Amino acid sequence: MKSETDSAKQFTLGIEEEFQIVDPQTRELRSHVSEILAESKTLLGEQVKPEMIQSMIEVNTGICKDIKAARTDITNLRAILSGLVRKQGLEIVAAGTHPFSRWQDQKIFENARYELIVEENQMIARSLLTFGLHVHVGIPDPERAIQIMNAVRYMLPHVLALSTSSPFWLGVHTGLKSYRSELFTRFPRTGIPDHFESDSAFQRYVQLLIKTGCIDDAKKIYWDVRPHPFFPTLEFRICDIPTRVDDTIAIAALFQALVAKVDRLLDQNLTFRLHHKMLIEENKWRAVRYGLDGQMIDFGKGEEVPIRDVIRELLHFVDKVVDDLGSRQEINHIYTILERGTSADEQLRVWRETGDIKSVVDHLIEMTMENVPSEVVPHGLAAAS
Repeated sequence: MKSETDSAKQFTLGIEEEFQIVDPQTRELRSHVSEILAESKTLLGEQVKPEMIQSMIEVNTGICKDIKAARTDITNLRAILSGLVRKQGLEIVAAGTHPFSRWQDQKIFENARYELIVEENQMIARSLLTFGLHVHVGIPDPERAIQIMNAVRYMLPHVLALSTSSPFWLGVHTGLKSYRSELFTRFPRTGIPDHFESDSAFQRYVQLLIKTGCIDDAKKIYWDVRPHPFFPTLEFRICDIPTRVDDTIAIAALFQALVAKVDRLLDQNLTFRLHHKMLIEENKWRAVRYGLDGQMIDFGKGEEVPIRDVIRELLHFVDKVVDDLGSRQEINHIYTILERGTSADEQLRVWRETGDIKSVVDHLIEMTMENVPSEVVPHGLAAAS
């Protein structure tokens, strides 16, 4: 049996953030990624890349041994990218949707893969003006990755509630805290995955989709959590991108702690109750609609519980692995989110106080760079995880 220390050491981290490129004068999105890419590639190599929409740019950390390394890498990336974008008179914004820019006005990045996605999905792809956070947690054994994925599906809505940052769409208050999540459900093969008996069962599913022409590879499986098709990681994809970098780091630390906790239970031959995806989707909807202000269902008790209480229970669940992972400070920041609210809550507060949706963008520009150093901390930026 692995020692607790050995168990903690294997869970490397990789973080991907998708940013909006915004004109600070009009506060609108700008399709400007091509002009930024040349210099950013020189500085960041494969850690920066375009996405399908030209007003979006993505950065990804290297393979980080722990959450401290991940913090250094992701704050450096925000600092470098912001500096490059500001040279063009623009800003970066971290939020799941832009408060008012229209998807019809955005240009598609010229790339064969993106052109194929648009051909396959038509207006669903062209209108996907959303921005997310993806967190990779290293799990070398693919069989163990499937077992852990089966268990952590239940906790995904809890973490989504902590990340909500998309209450507006096309200038309208949607009434949802994560409208991005609803937009993304238009794509095929999204949402909470069902559980699999084994890695072999999962691979048979993938091969069937490839054989029957549904997909060309497993990257077109867009579940809220998935075994990455090319890297030995479990990839968490459910979250809106948080506006503050401290929130991103706290959420990444929580995903890592969930993986480590379930792994430890499996080492002890302890099982975890597997709920059907239809039940988990009920809690996901509550996170989408209400964020931290609603209730979730405790399916074991058959009762509704305030979401903040459920998240506190989740923090208690992972507590015994947190110090082994060296992430106590980062995990404790989740209590700050519970007290302060998410980016969606703050955007709505600014909008209600000012009556001006452009002021929401100003707030997002400011908060995106909160606690991001003006000077980059020197360290080796590795290839993306």
